[in-house]
Amino acid sequence: MQICLSAVLVCTPLLSSHARAAGTASEQANVEVMIRQLNALEAVAQRSAGLPSESAQRYHLDYSRLVSDIARIRQGLQDYLSPSRAQPRDPVELSGHYNVSGEHTP
Repeated sequence: MQICLSAVLVCTPLLSSHARAAGTASEQANVEVMIRQLNALEAVAQRSAGLPSESAQRYHLDYSRLVSDIARIRQGLQDYLSPSRAQPRDPVELSGHYNVSGEHTP
């Protein structure tokens, strides 16, 4: 009985560390998917910024601010995947405001 208990106590940390490694690999894959999706979203936003706009519209989407926020999110995800240091970074808030009133020139 004592040998079985010892075997369980020895194997438990090995199993839990293996489970954490699998979770980390899965999380890394998910973060990489998010980065690819952000790249695609940024490309669409940049293409949309180049489209001619109707001057009669009161509000326009601020594509440059949107692209800047996408780049900030992507950089944060990339920093998470390969951190350069152990200390927390100074967080910069996203704009979140993409309405521009008045004339819009892409």
